[in-house]
Amino acid sequence: MLQFDVPWAFALLPLPLLVTWLTAEFRDNGEALRAPFFMRLVELTGRAPQSGAIVLRKGRLQRIVGVLTWCLVVSALARPIWAGEPIIQEKASRDMLLIVDLSGSMEEQDFTDAAGEKITRIDAVKLVLADFVARREGDRLGLAVFGTAAFPQAPFTEDHDTVLALLGELQAGMAGPRTMMGDAIGLAVRLFDASETENKVAILLTDGNDTGSKMPVERAAEIAAENGITLHTIAMGDPATVGEQELDLAALDRISETTGGQRFVALDRDELEAIYAELDRLEPAKLETLSYRPRLQLFHYPLAAMMACQFGLTLAMLLAARRERAHA
Repeated sequence: MLQFDVPWAFALLPLPLLVTWLTAEFRDNGEALRAPFFMRLVELTGRAPQSGAIVLRKGRLQRIVGVLTWCLVVSALARPIWAGEPIIQEKASRDMLLIVDLSGSMEEQDFTDAAGEKITRIDAVKLVLADFVARREGDRLGLAVFGTAAFPQAPFTEDHDTVLALLGELQAGMAGPRTMMGDAIGLAVRLFDASETENKVAILLTDGNDTGSKMPVERAAEIAAENGITLHTIAMGDPATVGEQELDLAALDRISETTGGQRFVALDRDELEAIYAELDRLEPAKLETLSYRPRLQLFHYPLAAMMACQFGLTLAMLLAARRERAHA
């Protein structure tokens, strides 16, 4: 649709009429030029001399072009624009980081697939996470893994296919046999430093307990909370496990409570699926919608039309003068 950025400029339209009404015509009361060859000029022009001033009146074409020119100038001053159809863009309003434990114990075959076959914990995680990622259309997803050390796998991105591809390549033990949970949370804090959104969510999935992180788990959770990160924890496997593979549910509880998240326990693949369904409810997909209208400036069109009118008027006057000389 056509719009004007400066619509009040149209108030200038009656300005020439006001000037005409409020000001007198220009008159020069001085003596006229005395020319000794005046009578010769009279003979050449064929006009009879008269007393008094002669005011040349504008022709109809000049008046029409004058009015049209002023209207076009005012239209240009009003800054006409063409506003196109609204363009709607949707962008992710939340960043979600998946933190996956790849310690050696993730090779335990105590989960089952849809066919009832025994599979490893990491394979169960990949199967269920694939469905979970497919439902996160409104989020930017990131992926991090940890074992003896913590590593980023995918930065926050709306390209979920890339996240799924990297997820499918994960193998137990590829990050080392131990479980550095505190360092993994510290890595999450650093990854979220580059995030511009206020909705920051991380999901930590582990089947053991921290085995000597440089950053204590409790302190890492406090730093995450200070940075506005909500951390949900998922404990996999048997809570009765002892040794390095023991599930430290108390530590996971503290992590979730400190950051405002929740702690879950998954004893099998069905429970793991139920947990992700619950996370869908707790953390529904969010979208920020942005809309704008493309604006095309049009002020040069009335200016071009005004110049065309002036050129046409000048050409018409020159042709008229030429015809008069030809008849003379």
